[in-house]
Amino acid sequence: MKSDIHPKYQSVVFRDLASDKAFLTKSTVGSAKTIEWEDGNTYPLIEVEISSESHPFYTGKQRIMDSAGRVERFNARFKGFGAKK
Repeated sequence: MKSDIHPKYQSVVFRDLASDKAFLTKSTVGSAKTIEWEDGNTYPLIEVEISSESHPFYTGKQRIMDSAGRVERFNARFKGFGAKK
């Protein structure tokens, strides 16, 4: 295996800007920003717009469309459409 061709795999902190939650994980991405973590060590900080902490799919706060009302309006609007006279 060739040496010095692989990116550095290191511990980094990802912070979700929407929920202000942070988590420590490993990644090859780096950053000039740093943060002191709970264990007292300093890690590169990656700020993300959305993560599993704030995404509606993972939090269960999805908007549910009122499909029943839409179907009823459609049926009322086109009730007699296509009927034989």
